[in-house]
Amino acid sequence: MTDQVDPFNQIEAAAARGIRFVQLQVTDILGIVKAVTIPIHRLGDSVRHGTWFDGSSIEGFTRIAESDQYLAPDMSTFHDIPWQPGSGPRGTARVICDVYTPRGEPFAGDPRYVLRRQVERAKRLGYIVNTGPELEFFLFRRGEDGQVKPLPHDQAGYFDFSTDLAQEVRQDMVDTLEAFGISVEAAHHEVAAGQHEIDFEYSDALRTADNAITFKFALKAIAGQHGLYATFMPKPIHGINGSGMHVHQSLYSIAEGRNAFADPTAPYGLSEIAKSYMAGILAHARGMSAVLAPLVNSYKRLVPGFEAPTYITWGRTNRSALIRVPMVAPGKSVEGTRAEVRCPDPSSNTYLAFAAMIAAGLDGVERGLTLAEPVEESLFEMDAARIAEKGIRELPGTLGEAIDELEKDAVIGEALGDHVLSHYVAAKRAEWDEYRTQVTDWELKRYLEAF
Repeated sequence: MTDQVDPFNQIEAAAARGIRFVQLQVTDILGIVKAVTIPIHRLGDSVRHGTWFDGSSIEGFTRIAESDQYLAPDMSTFHDIPWQPGSGPRGTARVICDVYTPRGEPFAGDPRYVLRRQVERAKRLGYIVNTGPELEFFLFRRGEDGQVKPLPHDQAGYFDFSTDLAQEVRQDMVDTLEAFGISVEAAHHEVAAGQHEIDFEYSDALRTADNAITFKFALKAIAGQHGLYATFMPKPIHGINGSGMHVHQSLYSIAEGRNAFADPTAPYGLSEIAKSYMAGILAHARGMSAVLAPLVNSYKRLVPGFEAPTYITWGRTNRSALIRVPMVAPGKSVEGTRAEVRCPDPSSNTYLAFAAMIAAGLDGVERGLTLAEPVEESLFEMDAARIAEKGIRELPGTLGEAIDELEKDAVIGEALGDHVLSHYVAAKRAEWDEYRTQVTDWELKRYLEAF
């Protein structure tokens, strides 16, 4: 992930900077950051022996009877928290941890371990998986009562400048991400009012998953400093674009020292490996939808007409397709050839989302799946008969349907592991059941007087 640095030198340097506390961070199966805070003088012991904690209260971890676990800090992720600097009275750093059982084995319910298993699987096949997520988010003002409400911070649109009120906010966010060691490539206003995107460097899957988790944690903190609220909810406002997390991905051949997705002589510049990987993504798109788009609300983004894909196809210019093959700058085709999977959204647990996509893609590679022909015409403008004639499948239309598909997909289930799969399905079924029994304002307005 980064050059090896002596962890004890890191700790000594942090203490000299005035860092007094360290957050040991993990995520639960839903992707929510959890942390145990220790004094800096305890971090060396944590590196040597781990820090014990009770996992029974963390979503999807353990039962009370088997709650003891320990955190092992990954010191390559150690960074000062910029808004709690060492120059202040409560200087704090954070480090992302791996979770272990009392027997010293990786904990099967740790989402980071789930991703690590797929990264190691790819390495056994001779590949490094590279990814680059594009996380969109909204900045909202609070209501007069101080409560969080979907009130856009501005009325600007895509790439707007003069009406974009969040330029300084984004600049502070970029500075914060860079302080965490995340190399930012671009920041801009997105299509919807109050919607934004900040893109960071393409790298190996575990590093970019760590960065995505840090991204959400950091942006919420910086937004709060400006009196705003950053939300990664996929569709917070009816009738306008929702927020996606398009994930660019490719395989790097370790033996050949090159991008295994690239074949400059082939159509679209795609190698046979790339096409099989993409075919795997398409084959398992329905099965992993509940992981990539995990909320009831996610399926209100995945509807025709808002550039979010609903059809399981691929293409280059077609933004209604689930996979897009981006154009690459002249002279960079070999390094830059990649597939962009457009259905994930930023509410997903990035570790699990990446693990599911890698498992799907590698299944395509291992089985030598054949990629269907691209579809370059807008599917939103095709009638149902034409879509059926082409044999084009659709993503699930609800979270309930997506959960059913997840339970049927053995490849995605195996990638998650029995522990995560069972806890995840139980949590998502509970969410779906609670939602479908609600009586909404829409129903009252539509039906109460009419019937």
